Parts: sequence; structure tokens; C-alpha cells
Amino acid sequence: MFCKFTAQNFKMNLAIDIGNSRTKVAVFHKNEILWHSTIEKGKLSPAVKTIIIDFPKLDRAIISSVGKKESEAIDFLNERLPLIELGPFTKVPFSNQYETPESLGLDRLALVSAAFKKFPNKNCLVIDAGTCITYDFLDEKGNYQGGAISPGIQMKFNALHTFTEKLPLITTIENEPLSEKTTLENIRKGVIMGTSFEIDGFIAFYLENYRNLTVILTGGDSLLLSNSIKNSIFATSNFLLEGLNAILEFNTTQ
Repeated sequence: MFCKFTAQNFKMNLAIDIGNSRTKVAVFHKNEILWHSTIEKGKLSPAVKTIIIDFPKLDRAIISSVGKKESEAIDFLNERLPLIELGPFTKVPFSNQYETPESLGLDRLALVSAAFKKFPNKNCLVIDAGTCITYDFLDEKGNYQGGAISPGIQMKFNALHTFTEKLPLITTIENEPLSEKTTLENIRKGVIMGTSFEIDGFIAFYLENYRNLTVILTGGDSLLLSNSIKNSIFATSNFLLEGLNAILEFNTTQ
């Protein structure tokens, strides 16, 4: 059930993130999330129609799609609200030093925008543990310096199964103590601990080179990994949506 807001000057933003495996939506008032939800793939259009009804004070919207675009929902929003479809050359609040901006993932643009907004004048390393694991570095002067991309946990499980004759496919990742007594447990331990060591290594590298580093861990596997990573981190599940809202606010005030 949605909450209805009726204040005359209570302007709201709608942020939509269409990912590879799921769609996340949130309604903001300025920088505050009023409501958020996760929507099944292919179900965005009816959900958007309900959101428009239940939040009549929606003033504008932004949508980012790294997965398959849902054209019906986009057309519906375009008819009713000023809509930004995030692209590689959309204005962002930070200075983008990436040499091939047309190939930079839109999710990474949003994550760096959230870091710029939430942690001003700080060196930030944003780690997004999803289908892939992305590392994005924003320096204290607001310059985005790029980062790295590596396979995510499920992608590693898939690779072990696909490129060997006998290793089983693991599709369910449980947050339990890791053992060494069975092949399934060995695969889980190798992938999860290996990924944790990788992340710790990246954090250590940036800590050696940049002072006052703020590390943000987000993404679908962030909770699973946060207990295994030695370095202290700031983790949030809605960081990308916060970044989309920051881009929307930035473009509204330009």
C-alpha cells in the first residue's frame, strides 16, 4: 500500500533503476526517500501507473536502464512528467574524467553521483557487488577517475559449472559459515572468500594512495559480502537510486 501526500508544495521525484535482474523504484522529496520498492522484470508499466495515482505530487522523473528497456512505461511517464532518460552525456554533478564516456555504465554514473552528493570533498571508492563487481573512484576534488570491473558471485558460479565437466551449478547463495567438507561447500567458499579477498585488495590499494578514503559497498550481494570484508565500509541498498535522484536534482537546477 502506498502513502498519499497532499501538501500543496510537497514536490516529489520518481527514480527508476532497470537492472539486469530486477527493477528498483523510489519516490523522493528532495534528498529523502519517502517510499521504495523492487518490481519484477516486465512489470514496470502497471506499477508506474499505480505510483502516479498514489503519489499525485510527483513533479519529475528519471530512469536508468542497464537491462532491457520497458518502452510502455517510459512512454507513459513521458506523457505525464518531465522525464530524464539517463544517458552517457546526461549532465552529472561531478567532473567525468573517463576517456570513453559512451561505454561507461549508467549505473556507475548514478553511483558516483550519489557519492559526490553524500560525501562531498572526500575520496570515495564505490563498490557495487551485483551481476558484475564495479569499482569506481571519485577524488576529493570531485573528479571521477574510473575504476575496474570484475565478475560477480553468480557469474563465477556459472563459469565454474560451464567450463568444467563435473562441477555443479550453485544458484542459491546462503549467508552461512563456509565449510570445506563437500564440493558444493568448496565452490561456495572459493567464490565468496575469493571475492572478499579481491575487494579487500582493491580497498587496500586505494588506501595506500589516497587519504581519508570513504568506501561504499552496495549492490545485490553487498550484505552477503559485508561480513567477510576486513575493511570498514559504508553499505546501503538504495545508493544507486539516491544517485539518480541527485542527477535529477542537478539537472533541474541548471
